[in-house]
Amino acid sequence: MAKKSGVCAFCGRKASEVRLLIQGIDAEICDNCAEQAHLIVKEQFGERKQSQGFDPKGITLKKPAEIKRFLDQYVIGQDEAKRTLAVAVYNHYKRISQKVEADEVEIEKSNIILVGETGTGKTLLARTIAKMLNVPFAIADATVLTEAGYVGEDVENILVKLLQAADYDVAATERGIVFIDEIDKIARKSDNPSITRDVSGEGVQQAMLKLLEGSVVNVPPQGGRKHPEQKMIAVNTKDILFIAGGAFDGIERLIAARKRTNVIGYGAGGNEAIDKDNMLQYLSPADLKKYGLIPEIVGRLPVITHLNPLDKEALKRILTEPKNALVKQFQKLFAMDRINLVIQDEVLDFVVEKAIEFKVGARGLRSIMEAILNDAMFELPSDIKATELVVDRTYAEAKLEKSGLQKLHVGD
Repeated sequence: MAKKSGVCAFCGRKASEVRLLIQGIDAEICDNCAEQAHLIVKEQFGERKQSQGFDPKGITLKKPAEIKRFLDQYVIGQDEAKRTLAVAVYNHYKRISQKVEADEVEIEKSNIILVGETGTGKTLLARTIAKMLNVPFAIADATVLTEAGYVGEDVENILVKLLQAADYDVAATERGIVFIDEIDKIARKSDNPSITRDVSGEGVQQAMLKLLEGSVVNVPPQGGRKHPEQKMIAVNTKDILFIAGGAFDGIERLIAARKRTNVIGYGAGGNEAIDKDNMLQYLSPADLKKYGLIPEIVGRLPVITHLNPLDKEALKRILTEPKNALVKQFQKLFAMDRINLVIQDEVLDFVVEKAIEFKVGARGLRSIMEAILNDAMFELPSDIKATELVVDRTYAEAKLEKSGLQKLHVGD
Protein backbone atom coordinates (compact mmCIF):
# COMPACT_ATOMS: atom_id res chain seq x y z
CA MET A 1 0.00 0.00 0.00
CA ALA A 2 1.19 3.49 -0.84
CA LYS A 3 2.49 5.75 1.87
CA LYS A 4 -0.08 8.19 3.25
CA SER A 5 0.21 11.66 1.72
CA GLY A 6 -2.20 13.36 4.10
CA VAL A 7 -3.81 15.20 1.15
CA CYS A 8 -7.07 14.47 -0.76
CA ALA A 9 -6.20 13.57 -4.36
CA PHE A 10 -9.42 15.22 -5.62
CA CYS A 11 -9.70 18.58 -3.84
CA GLY A 12 -6.20 18.96 -2.37
CA ARG A 13 -7.39 19.54 1.20
CA LYS A 14 -5.09 18.45 4.00
CA ALA A 15 -6.07 15.97 6.69
CA SER A 16 -6.43 18.82 9.19
CA GLU A 17 -9.03 20.50 6.96
CA VAL A 18 -11.42 17.53 6.66
CA ARG A 19 -13.10 15.07 8.99
CA LEU A 20 -11.74 11.92 7.32
CA LEU A 21 -9.20 10.86 4.69
CA ILE A 22 -9.91 7.45 3.12
CA GLN A 23 -6.77 5.59 2.06
CA GLY A 24 -6.65 3.99 -1.39
CA ILE A 25 -3.92 2.02 -3.20
CA ASP A 26 -2.23 5.07 -4.70
CA ALA A 27 -4.11 8.02 -3.25
CA GLU A 28 -6.48 9.28 -0.60
CA ILE A 29 -9.94 10.86 -0.80
CA CYS A 30 -11.64 13.04 1.82
CA ASP A 31 -15.16 12.48 3.16
CA ASN A 32 -16.50 15.56 1.29
CA CYS A 33 -15.35 14.29 -2.10
CA ALA A 34 -16.58 10.78 -1.32
CA GLU A 35 -20.06 12.13 -0.56
CA GLN A 36 -20.07 14.18 -3.77
CA ALA A 37 -18.98 11.14 -5.77
CA HIS A 38 -21.79 9.11 -4.23
CA LEU A 39 -24.38 11.73 -5.26
CA ILE A 40 -23.01 11.87 -8.81
CA VAL A 41 -23.25 8.08 -9.16
CA LYS A 42 -26.86 8.09 -7.89
CA GLU A 43 -27.89 10.87 -10.26
CA GLN A 44 -26.05 9.71 -13.37
CA PHE A 45 -26.71 5.98 -13.07
CA GLY A 46 -29.97 5.92 -11.17
CA GLU A 47 -31.45 3.64 -13.80
CA ARG A 48 -29.32 0.78 -12.49
CA LYS A 49 -31.64 0.60 -9.51
CA GLN A 50 -34.23 -0.76 -11.89
CA SER A 51 -32.71 -4.20 -11.52
CA GLN A 52 -33.95 -4.26 -7.93
CA GLY A 53 -37.47 -4.27 -9.34
CA PHE A 54 -40.61 -2.51 -8.16
CA ASP A 55 -43.42 -4.74 -7.00
CA PRO A 56 -46.82 -3.13 -7.73
CA LYS A 57 -48.28 -5.48 -5.15
CA GLY A 58 -46.26 -3.56 -2.58
CA ILE A 59 -48.50 -0.53 -3.16
CA THR A 60 -51.07 -0.14 -0.41
CA LEU A 61 -54.08 -0.23 -2.72
CA LYS A 62 -57.49 -0.01 -1.12
CA LYS A 63 -60.94 -0.48 -2.62
CA PRO A 64 -62.61 2.70 -4.01
CA ALA A 65 -64.85 3.11 -0.94
CA GLU A 66 -61.79 2.79 1.32
CA ILE A 67 -59.86 5.33 -0.78
CA LYS A 68 -62.73 7.80 -0.40
CA ARG A 69 -62.86 7.25 3.36
CA PHE A 70 -59.12 7.98 3.52
CA LEU A 71 -59.60 11.17 1.51
CA ASP A 72 -62.44 12.19 3.84
CA GLN A 73 -59.91 12.41 6.68
CA TYR A 74 -57.95 15.14 4.89
CA VAL A 75 -60.32 16.81 2.42
CA ILE A 76 -63.69 18.27 3.39
CA GLY A 77 -66.62 17.91 0.98
CA GLN A 78 -66.02 17.35 -2.76
CA ASP A 79 -67.70 13.92 -2.60
CA GLU A 80 -68.22 13.66 -6.35
CA ALA A 81 -64.56 14.41 -7.10
CA LYS A 82 -63.42 11.94 -4.42
CA ARG A 83 -65.58 9.15 -5.83
CA THR A 84 -64.32 9.77 -9.37
CA LEU A 85 -60.70 9.93 -8.20
CA ALA A 86 -61.05 6.81 -6.07
CA VAL A 87 -62.35 4.74 -8.99
CA ALA A 88 -59.75 6.11 -11.43
CA VAL A 89 -56.83 5.47 -9.07
CA TYR A 90 -58.09 2.00 -8.15
CA ASN A 91 -58.43 1.02 -11.82
CA HIS A 92 -55.04 2.51 -12.69
CA TYR A 93 -53.10 0.50 -10.13
CA LYS A 94 -55.11 -2.64 -10.89
CA ARG A 95 -54.01 -2.12 -14.49
CA ILE A 96 -50.35 -1.90 -13.43
CA SER A 97 -50.59 -5.23 -11.59
CA GLN A 98 -52.22 -6.87 -14.61
CA LYS A 99 -50.09 -9.46 -16.38
CA VAL A 100 -51.16 -9.19 -20.02
CA GLU A 101 -51.29 -12.44 -21.94
CA ALA A 102 -51.17 -12.61 -25.73
CA ASP A 103 -54.94 -12.91 -26.12
CA GLU A 104 -55.96 -10.79 -23.13
CA VAL A 105 -57.57 -7.36 -23.11
CA GLU A 106 -55.00 -4.66 -22.32
CA ILE A 107 -56.39 -1.89 -20.12
CA GLU A 108 -55.50 1.63 -21.18
CA LYS A 109 -54.34 4.31 -18.76
CA SER A 110 -56.88 6.77 -17.37
CA ASN A 111 -55.27 10.12 -16.58
CA ILE A 112 -57.41 12.60 -14.68
CA ILE A 113 -58.28 16.29 -15.00
CA LEU A 114 -59.62 18.26 -12.02
CA VAL A 115 -61.42 21.54 -12.70
CA GLY A 116 -62.23 23.91 -9.87
CA GLU A 117 -61.70 27.37 -8.43
CA THR A 118 -58.44 28.18 -6.67
CA GLY A 119 -58.29 26.91 -3.11
CA THR A 120 -60.91 24.17 -3.51
CA GLY A 121 -58.49 21.29 -2.91
CA LYS A 122 -57.17 20.04 -6.28
CA THR A 123 -53.54 19.74 -5.17
CA LEU A 124 -54.51 18.39 -1.75
CA LEU A 125 -56.56 15.59 -3.31
CA ALA A 126 -53.65 14.51 -5.55
CA ARG A 127 -51.10 14.74 -2.70
CA THR A 128 -53.35 12.74 -0.35
CA ILE A 129 -53.84 9.99 -2.93
CA ALA A 130 -50.05 9.64 -3.31
CA LYS A 131 -49.62 9.62 0.48
CA MET A 132 -52.14 6.80 0.82
CA LEU A 133 -50.49 4.70 -1.90
CA ASN A 134 -46.96 5.49 -0.69
CA VAL A 135 -45.72 6.20 -4.22
CA PRO A 136 -43.45 9.02 -5.47
CA PHE A 137 -45.36 12.24 -6.05
CA ALA A 138 -44.40 15.47 -7.79
CA ILE A 139 -46.12 18.76 -8.59
CA ALA A 140 -45.28 20.48 -11.87
CA ASP A 141 -46.34 23.99 -12.83
CA ALA A 142 -47.50 24.12 -16.43
CA THR A 143 -47.01 27.90 -16.65
CA VAL A 144 -43.18 27.64 -16.80
CA LEU A 145 -43.15 25.11 -19.63
CA THR A 146 -42.35 26.04 -23.21
CA GLU A 147 -41.87 24.16 -26.44
CA ALA A 148 -38.37 22.67 -26.87
CA GLY A 149 -35.83 25.24 -28.01
CA TYR A 150 -37.45 28.26 -26.37
CA VAL A 151 -36.76 30.07 -23.11
CA GLY A 152 -38.40 28.16 -20.25
CA GLU A 153 -38.49 24.55 -19.14
CA ASP A 154 -38.80 21.51 -21.38
CA VAL A 155 -41.85 19.33 -20.81
CA GLU A 156 -39.51 16.47 -19.81
CA ASN A 157 -38.62 18.44 -16.67
CA ILE A 158 -42.00 17.37 -15.28
CA LEU A 159 -40.42 13.95 -14.80
CA VAL A 160 -37.24 15.31 -13.19
CA LYS A 161 -39.15 16.21 -10.02
CA LEU A 162 -40.75 12.77 -9.90
CA LEU A 163 -37.37 11.10 -10.42
CA GLN A 164 -35.91 13.15 -7.58
CA ALA A 165 -38.90 12.33 -5.33
CA ALA A 166 -38.17 8.63 -5.99
CA ASP A 167 -34.48 9.13 -5.07
CA TYR A 168 -33.56 8.35 -8.69
CA ASP A 169 -35.15 4.89 -8.49
CA VAL A 170 -36.46 4.59 -12.05
CA ALA A 171 -38.73 1.63 -11.34
CA ALA A 172 -40.45 3.52 -8.51
CA THR A 173 -40.64 6.65 -10.68
CA GLU A 174 -42.49 4.67 -13.34
CA ARG A 175 -45.28 3.90 -10.81
CA GLY A 176 -45.58 7.42 -9.40
CA ILE A 177 -48.12 10.22 -9.64
CA VAL A 178 -47.56 13.65 -11.25
CA PHE A 179 -49.87 16.57 -10.58
CA ILE A 180 -49.71 19.13 -13.40
CA ASP A 181 -51.00 22.38 -11.95
CA GLU A 182 -52.38 25.35 -13.90
CA ILE A 183 -52.97 23.29 -17.03
CA ASP A 184 -55.57 25.86 -18.09
CA LYS A 185 -52.76 28.41 -18.51
CA ILE A 186 -51.38 26.52 -21.52
CA ALA A 187 -54.70 26.63 -23.38
CA ARG A 188 -54.38 28.01 -26.88
CA LYS A 189 -55.81 31.43 -27.49
CA SER A 190 -58.73 30.24 -29.62
CA ASP A 191 -60.45 27.00 -30.58
CA ASN A 192 -58.70 27.10 -33.96
CA PRO A 193 -55.18 25.76 -34.53
CA SER A 194 -52.49 28.41 -34.28
CA ILE A 195 -51.19 30.02 -37.46
CA THR A 196 -48.18 31.49 -35.62
CA ARG A 197 -46.02 29.78 -32.99
CA ASP A 198 -47.71 29.41 -29.59
CA VAL A 199 -44.66 28.09 -27.72
CA SER A 200 -46.12 28.29 -24.20
CA GLY A 201 -49.63 27.17 -25.14
CA GLU A 202 -50.46 24.80 -27.96
CA GLY A 203 -46.77 23.96 -28.42
CA VAL A 204 -46.54 22.73 -24.82
CA GLN A 205 -49.71 20.70 -25.20
CA GLN A 206 -48.28 18.98 -28.28
CA ALA A 207 -45.03 18.24 -26.42
CA MET A 208 -46.98 16.90 -23.43
CA LEU A 209 -48.81 14.28 -25.49
CA LYS A 210 -46.01 11.70 -25.43
CA LEU A 211 -45.78 11.94 -21.64
CA LEU A 212 -49.50 11.43 -21.12
CA GLU A 213 -50.00 8.61 -23.60
CA GLY A 214 -47.06 6.51 -22.38
CA SER A 215 -43.64 6.45 -23.98
CA VAL A 216 -39.96 6.21 -23.10
CA VAL A 217 -38.66 9.70 -22.34
CA ASN A 218 -35.01 10.67 -21.90
CA VAL A 219 -34.84 12.81 -18.78
CA PRO A 220 -31.89 15.04 -17.82
CA PRO A 221 -31.22 14.09 -14.15
CA GLN A 222 -30.52 17.68 -13.12
CA GLY A 223 -33.31 19.22 -15.17
CA GLY A 224 -32.78 22.21 -17.47
CA ARG A 225 -32.20 22.07 -21.19
CA LYS A 226 -30.88 18.95 -22.88
CA HIS A 227 -27.51 18.94 -24.59
CA PRO A 228 -25.81 16.16 -26.61
CA GLU A 229 -23.07 15.33 -24.09
CA GLN A 230 -25.44 15.01 -21.14
CA LYS A 231 -26.14 11.62 -19.57
CA MET A 232 -29.88 10.90 -19.77
CA ILE A 233 -32.11 8.62 -17.72
CA ALA A 234 -34.77 6.73 -19.67
CA VAL A 235 -38.19 6.78 -18.01
CA ASN A 236 -41.23 4.94 -19.34
CA THR A 237 -44.39 6.97 -18.63
CA LYS A 238 -46.78 4.13 -19.50
CA ASP A 239 -47.66 3.49 -15.84
CA ILE A 240 -47.25 7.00 -14.41
CA LEU A 241 -50.60 8.48 -13.38
CA PHE A 242 -51.00 12.09 -14.48
CA ILE A 243 -53.51 14.28 -12.67
CA ALA A 244 -53.99 17.72 -14.23
CA GLY A 245 -55.66 20.58 -12.42
CA GLY A 246 -56.77 24.08 -13.29
CA ALA A 247 -59.23 26.82 -12.38
CA PHE A 248 -60.30 27.37 -16.01
CA ASP A 249 -61.56 30.88 -15.26
CA GLY A 250 -64.50 31.73 -17.50
CA ILE A 251 -65.31 28.17 -18.56
CA GLU A 252 -68.69 28.56 -16.84
CA ARG A 253 -69.72 30.93 -19.67
CA LEU A 254 -68.94 28.23 -22.24
CA ILE A 255 -70.92 25.67 -20.26
CA ALA A 256 -73.84 28.09 -19.88
CA ALA A 257 -73.86 28.82 -23.61
CA ARG A 258 -73.93 25.11 -24.40
CA LYS A 259 -76.67 24.37 -21.86
CA ARG A 260 -78.84 27.19 -23.18
CA THR A 261 -78.40 25.82 -26.71
CA ASN A 262 -79.55 22.43 -25.53
CA VAL A 263 -82.85 23.74 -24.21
CA ILE A 264 -83.91 25.59 -27.36
CA GLY A 265 -86.61 24.02 -29.50
CA TYR A 266 -89.05 21.19 -29.03
CA GLY A 267 -88.90 19.33 -25.72
CA ALA A 268 -87.09 22.16 -23.98
CA GLY A 269 -89.51 22.06 -21.08
CA GLY A 270 -88.39 18.53 -20.22
CA ASN A 271 -84.81 19.50 -19.42
CA GLU A 272 -83.57 19.51 -15.84
CA ALA A 273 -83.36 22.74 -13.89
CA ILE A 274 -79.90 24.27 -14.24
CA ASP A 275 -77.97 25.21 -11.10
CA LYS A 276 -76.44 28.54 -12.15
CA ASP A 277 -74.36 28.78 -8.95
CA ASN A 278 -72.32 25.71 -9.86
CA MET A 279 -72.04 25.38 -13.61
CA LEU A 280 -68.93 23.19 -13.36
CA GLN A 281 -71.08 20.17 -12.55
CA TYR A 282 -72.19 20.19 -16.22
CA LEU A 283 -68.58 20.19 -17.51
CA SER A 284 -67.90 18.09 -20.63
CA PRO A 285 -64.85 17.35 -22.83
CA ALA A 286 -66.33 19.69 -25.45
CA ASP A 287 -66.08 22.60 -23.00
CA LEU A 288 -62.38 21.90 -22.35
CA LYS A 289 -61.76 21.81 -26.10
CA LYS A 290 -63.66 25.07 -26.57
CA TYR A 291 -61.58 26.62 -23.77
CA GLY A 292 -58.36 25.89 -25.65
CA LEU A 293 -57.13 22.38 -24.83
CA ILE A 294 -56.29 20.50 -28.01
CA PRO A 295 -58.48 17.42 -28.71
CA GLU A 296 -55.51 15.06 -28.28
CA ILE A 297 -54.85 16.35 -24.74
CA VAL A 298 -58.53 16.06 -23.82
CA GLY A 299 -58.51 12.50 -25.14
CA ARG A 300 -55.53 11.59 -22.97
CA LEU A 301 -57.22 13.00 -19.85
CA PRO A 302 -60.38 10.88 -20.11
CA VAL A 303 -61.42 11.07 -16.45
CA ILE A 304 -62.94 14.53 -15.91
CA THR A 305 -64.24 15.75 -12.58
CA HIS A 306 -64.98 19.08 -10.96
CA LEU A 307 -64.59 20.58 -7.50
CA ASN A 308 -67.47 22.55 -6.04
CA PRO A 309 -67.00 26.11 -4.76
CA LEU A 310 -66.47 26.13 -0.98
CA ASP A 311 -69.29 27.66 1.06
CA LYS A 312 -69.11 28.98 4.63
CA GLU A 313 -69.92 25.64 6.20
CA ALA A 314 -67.23 23.79 4.22
CA LEU A 315 -64.57 26.40 5.00
CA LYS A 316 -65.39 26.25 8.71
CA ARG A 317 -65.15 22.45 8.68
CA ILE A 318 -61.77 22.70 6.92
CA LEU A 319 -60.49 24.75 9.86
CA THR A 320 -61.32 22.11 12.46
CA GLU A 321 -62.18 18.64 11.12
CA PRO A 322 -59.42 17.15 8.92
CA LYS A 323 -56.48 15.28 10.47
CA ASN A 324 -54.22 18.18 9.55
CA ALA A 325 -56.81 20.92 10.22
CA LEU A 326 -55.36 24.41 10.61
CA VAL A 327 -56.66 24.90 14.15
CA LYS A 328 -55.07 21.59 15.18
CA GLN A 329 -51.77 22.65 13.63
CA PHE A 330 -51.67 25.95 15.52
CA GLN A 331 -52.73 24.27 18.77
CA LYS A 332 -49.86 21.82 18.32
CA LEU A 333 -47.39 24.66 17.72
CA PHE A 334 -48.47 26.45 20.90
CA ALA A 335 -48.53 23.19 22.88
CA MET A 336 -44.85 22.68 22.05
CA ASP A 337 -44.26 25.83 24.11
CA ARG A 338 -46.64 24.48 26.81
CA ILE A 339 -49.35 26.99 25.92
CA ASN A 340 -52.99 25.97 25.55
CA LEU A 341 -54.53 27.70 22.52
CA VAL A 342 -58.30 28.23 22.67
CA ILE A 343 -59.96 29.64 19.55
CA GLN A 344 -63.59 30.60 20.08
CA ASP A 345 -66.21 29.59 17.53
CA GLU A 346 -66.93 33.23 16.63
CA VAL A 347 -63.31 33.56 15.49
CA LEU A 348 -63.75 30.69 13.05
CA ASP A 349 -66.79 32.44 11.59
CA PHE A 350 -64.74 35.64 11.24
CA VAL A 351 -61.88 33.82 9.47
CA VAL A 352 -64.32 32.18 7.05
CA GLU A 353 -66.02 35.51 6.32
CA LYS A 354 -62.65 37.06 5.44
CA ALA A 355 -61.63 34.11 3.25
CA ILE A 356 -64.85 34.50 1.24
CA GLU A 357 -64.41 38.28 1.10
CA PHE A 358 -60.83 37.91 -0.16
CA LYS A 359 -61.90 35.17 -2.63
CA VAL A 360 -58.92 32.98 -1.74
CA GLY A 361 -60.70 29.72 -0.87
CA ALA A 362 -59.22 27.27 1.60
CA ARG A 363 -55.67 28.28 0.63
CA GLY A 364 -56.20 31.72 2.19
CA LEU A 365 -57.37 30.42 5.56
CA ARG A 366 -53.80 29.89 6.71
CA SER A 367 -52.72 33.43 5.78
CA ILE A 368 -55.58 34.87 7.83
CA MET A 369 -54.83 32.61 10.82
CA GLU A 370 -51.12 33.48 10.63
CA ALA A 371 -51.94 37.20 10.63
CA ILE A 372 -54.17 36.81 13.70
CA LEU A 373 -51.72 34.68 15.72
CA ASN A 374 -48.38 36.08 14.57
CA ASP A 375 -47.89 38.49 17.51
CA ALA A 376 -48.72 35.75 20.01
CA MET A 377 -46.34 33.30 18.32
CA PHE A 378 -43.60 35.94 18.60
CA GLU A 379 -44.17 37.02 22.20
CA LEU A 380 -45.51 34.04 24.19
CA PRO A 381 -42.59 31.59 23.77
CA SER A 382 -40.44 34.08 25.75
CA ASP A 383 -43.08 34.58 28.45
CA ILE A 384 -42.45 31.88 31.07
CA LYS A 385 -45.74 32.71 32.82
CA ALA A 386 -47.90 32.18 29.72
CA THR A 387 -49.92 28.97 29.88
CA GLU A 388 -53.00 29.78 27.80
CA LEU A 389 -54.13 32.02 24.95
CA VAL A 390 -57.84 32.57 24.38
CA VAL A 391 -58.64 34.15 21.01
CA ASP A 392 -62.01 35.89 20.67
CA ARG A 393 -63.44 37.86 17.75
CA THR A 394 -62.33 41.25 19.10
CA TYR A 395 -58.74 40.02 19.39
CA ALA A 396 -58.88 38.47 15.89
CA GLU A 397 -60.28 41.62 14.26
CA ALA A 398 -57.66 43.83 15.92
CA LYS A 399 -54.74 41.59 14.90
CA LEU A 400 -55.94 41.22 11.31
CA GLU A 401 -56.35 44.99 11.05
CA LYS A 402 -52.85 45.51 12.43
CA SER A 403 -51.31 43.01 10.00
CA GLY A 404 -52.39 45.03 6.96
CA LEU A 405 -53.64 41.87 5.24
CA GLN A 406 -57.19 43.21 5.17
CA LYS A 407 -56.09 46.56 3.67
CA LEU A 408 -54.13 44.71 0.99
CA HIS A 409 -57.18 42.81 -0.21
CA VAL A 410 -59.45 45.86 0.03
CA GLY A 411 -56.95 47.70 -2.16
CA ASP A 412 -57.09 44.92 -4.73
